[in-house]
Order: sequence, then C-alpha cells, then structure tokens
Amino acid sequence: MKWRYLLVLVTLLSVFAGLSRQAGLVRADTNCDGKSDQALVDCLGVQISELNKSLEMSRSATKPLEVEINKLSARLKSIQLQINVATSKLRITEGEIEKREDQVSTQYLVLAVKIREMYIRLRSQPLWVSLLSSSGMGETRLEMALRQETSDLDKQIIVNLVQEIGQLEADKKQLELQKTQLSKLQAELDKQNTFFLGEVKKAKAYQADLSGKIAQLSAKQAAIMAEKQGTFSTSVGDVPLADDPNSRPDYNPGFSPAFAAFSFGAPHFKGMSQYGAYGRAKSGQNSEDILRAYYGGVEIKKDYDTGKQIGVAGYGRMDIETYVKRVYEVPNSWGDEGGFEALKAQAVAARSYALAWTREGTGGNICTTQACQVYKNSNKGGKWEEAVNATKGWVLYKDGKIVSAWYASTSGGYQEPYNALAYLQNGSSYNTPGFWDTSSGRAGWTSQAYEKIAGSPWFYKAWYKGSSGASCGKNHPWLTSEEMADILNAWKVLKNGPDSRVLPLGGCGGDNPYSISEMRNKSDGLGGGYESVSGVNVTYSDGGYTTNVRFETNKGSVELSGSDFLKVFNVRAPGWISLKSGLFNIEKK
Repeated sequence: MKWRYLLVLVTLLSVFAGLSRQAGLVRADTNCDGKSDQALVDCLGVQISELNKSLEMSRSATKPLEVEINKLSARLKSIQLQINVATSKLRITEGEIEKREDQVSTQYLVLAVKIREMYIRLRSQPLWVSLLSSSGMGETRLEMALRQETSDLDKQIIVNLVQEIGQLEADKKQLELQKTQLSKLQAELDKQNTFFLGEVKKAKAYQADLSGKIAQLSAKQAAIMAEKQGTFSTSVGDVPLADDPNSRPDYNPGFSPAFAAFSFGAPHFKGMSQYGAYGRAKSGQNSEDILRAYYGGVEIKKDYDTGKQIGVAGYGRMDIETYVKRVYEVPNSWGDEGGFEALKAQAVAARSYALAWTREGTGGNICTTQACQVYKNSNKGGKWEEAVNATKGWVLYKDGKIVSAWYASTSGGYQEPYNALAYLQNGSSYNTPGFWDTSSGRAGWTSQAYEKIAGSPWFYKAWYKGSSGASCGKNHPWLTSEEMADILNAWKVLKNGPDSRVLPLGGCGGDNPYSISEMRNKSDGLGGGYESVSGVNVTYSDGGYTTNVRFETNKGSVELSGSDFLKVFNVRAPGWISLKSGLFNIEKK
C-alpha cells in the first residue's frame, strides 16, 4: 500500500505548478487591452505609476493647467472603475475556487474509501491465495483482470485528484497574489486621488490668488493712470496756474536726444472750454455766441425763476442767483482784460449746471468742490457778480429740458461731444457738437485756436507733477533715449498680458517695478528689447486725437496707436510724468 502513497506524493510534486484560468480582469486604458491576470495587474501598476508621474509634473508646473487636470481626473475615474471590475471578478473567482474545494473534498473522501477497501482486500486475501483457491485458470485470469482494471481506475482517480489539488492550490495562490496586488493598487489610487483632490484645491486657490493679484494690479495701475491722466475734475478757478517753465518745449534738460510728451489741454474736453470762451470774447464774440458755439442748438431761456431754491452740501438751501454769485470758477481779472462776455457765458453755464445737478432743487445737494463746481460761502464780487447780474434768469434749454452745461479749463483745441440730457436718465438725448475750437476749423489748429489766443498755460504742456504737486524727484518731464525705449519695451510686455511689475520707475510708493534692463530683457523675448530711440513722428485724426506714434529705434521703426502709447506711457513713465489728453505730441530735442 505504501507504493500508492508514494504515487500520490510523486504525482503531487509533478503537477504542483501555478496555472491561470481566469479571463482578463482590469483595463486601465487602451494600452492594457488584451492583457489578463498578472500581466493586467502589472499593467495597472504601470498606469498608476504614470499617473503618479503626471501628477508630480502637474504639481511642479508653474501654474495649473486645466487640460492636464482634466486628463488626470479622467484617468483616475477610469482606473477606479477598472479596479472595481477587477475586484468583482476576483470575488467570482474566489467563489469558483470554493466550489472546487468542496468538489475536491468530496472526491478525496471517495478516494479514501476506495483506498481503504483496496487495502482491506489486499490484506484479507492476497493474490497468491486467490490463485490457489480458484477452480480454474479462467476464473483466475478473470479475477486478475478485474483487479487490474480496478487498480487502474483507482490510480487514475488518484492522479486526477492530485492534479486537481495541485491546480486548486496554484489558483488559490494566484488569487491571493492578485488580491494583494489589487489592494496595493487601490491603496495607491486612494493616495493619488487624495493628492489629486488636494492639488485641484491648491490649483483653484492659486488661480484665485492670481486673479486677486491681477485685480489688485488692475486697481493699482488704474489708480496710477487716473492720477496721471487727470481724470480729476478741475477748472481755472483762482488757484495758481500751472505755468511751469520746465513744462515748456523750450526747456533744456541738459542731455540729448531728449523726448517729452506734450498734452493738448486738461482735464476733460466736453462742453465749454473756459480759456476758449475767453479767447472768443477777446476775438469779439458775445456770451450768446460763445454758448451756442460750445453747446450747439440750445435755447437760452432768459426768464427762469430767480427765486428757485436748490440744496448746497453743507450750507442748506438758497436761491439759484445767490448760489451762482458764490461760484469760484474763473478769475475776475478776465472781465477787465476783454473777457467779460466769457464771464457772462460762464455764469449761464454754472446756473444751468447747478439746476440740472439738483433736478431744479428737487434732487440732492450739489457738492462744493471741483467734482461739481467750486463754491465758497461768500459772494465772489467784482466782475463775476456783474456777469451774474447781467445774465440773471438765463438758463440753457433743449427740447424743454435744462441742459447739463459741462465745462473745463482747456480742451487743447478740440471739443468732444457729450449727451447733455443724460442726467435725466429717462432716455432723453442731446449731443453737443464736436469741433476744432479755432477760427478756421481743423486748418486753424493750433495757430488759430481760441485757447492759444487766450494764453492758456494748459494748451500745450508736458506734465510731470501729480495733482498734489508731488514730482517723485523729477524736476522736468524729459526722457532720455533709453527711457523712451523703456516705454516701448513696457508696451511689448503689456501686449502679452497683465504684469504687476509694469509700474513707474522712481515712483513714490513701495512698489517693485522692473528696472530698465529687466524690462528690456523681458521684452526681448516678445519681439522688443529696444535699447534706444533716435526719432519720433506723430499723426492726428480729424476726430481730435492722436492716431499713431512712430519711433525710430536701434531695431528699426516701431509704430503704435496713440491710445496704446497713452496707456503705457501713463503706466510706465518715471514718477508722475504723464499725458492728460488723447490729443498729444512727442517733442524731441
């Protein structure tokens, strides 16, 4: 009987090999198609590694890329789905193995019974005894054949059972291996998924922070441009005039070539030009001529209720005539220098503006600063009061509605149109004329401009101080060749997108602007990198603005629009050097 046990052991050793019988389990992506079992698990491991690498690359990027994030997210979802499928199939395999274990156990019991019966039979009646007791050789041969057949069948059952046991053990080991590997893959995927979610969160926070910085930059640059471009509201008033010799074209900065940006007019160019009105008065025009020149086809109503009450911020209510006598917007001296008709036109404009602003006393209180009209709580007297009395009850109307009569110091020779009834906010519209404010239209600009006749110090001026008088250490508005080239380099950089360091050099704040060399290096990669400017030419539009500016540089001619130059100049020019108008010129000396 020992030989039978030896046969079992030998057969077990001979067939104990790992066999794989399950179909493909997992598919991470198309690269894993057609793979099964261990090869498929290995492929999944490679996919996880690649995903980890991709995430690391995304993590080390200078900023999150939405396309890459979407790819990673899709791969994460795909791999998770395939792992779920693999886990389900492994459960099925595990169930099948359990069934096979039950079948093997049953076969093993049957085999044990057969072996026991064979053993008993052999012990109880050896073969030689059967031979001696047989009645004949025929029976003997028959019994031997039966015993041989029974023995062969039992041996085959044993071999089959041993093979089944070997196969079962191999499949169980393979199953445990795959379960372990899938558990590791799941753990790695969970780790990467957690990392991915964290990266997305950080990416969104980064983008939000970047957006905030861009918004902060925009606000900062907008504030600089507002200060430089003169979007404050002002008029001539009684303040000292900005008659600075250093702002004139004949100023000598002490170096050459030198470039300066000269604005025609300031601060806005709509309605009546105060210096233009003064020049027209000097040229013989009366107040009604002046008013119709600037406000167009309006009616000058001369019997408005002089007792109409309006509210004045900080001073309560008063009648409109008292209010106008206390408006300080033009000097009394003009009345003695041929400009009395200009004072009268100013009185009518101030009266109309106040009535429109307060909705004829039914709206809010009018402010007392340059944001509305300069008011002081005492009569100005002199020629101004004479002009107010001479135009008592005069108000500008259009289509039965009071005109909001805007005005400013100096337009530079071109008046821009505006809707003088927009304040009503009911769809009413009346556009004042846009025109060249000269005695002979466009052909008379600049020599015959009325503001030039009046001697406006703001008609043609290069600005280098802020509204507070600060100059950030600059005592003139002239730029060197390298500094003007720096403006062009800043233009190239800003064309490529917002940049928080494109700010004025020598600014009074604690900002961190690019140095000239840094700006040049950054611009060089964008097709700029200008080092010097040697010449400039400016062209104008019939619409009253600078059309184009062309510079001669060390890299040839460079042309940009007037609006682009104005923007970049006011963002980058050193200190408070600035342009106040879209109508400007560039001087070279």
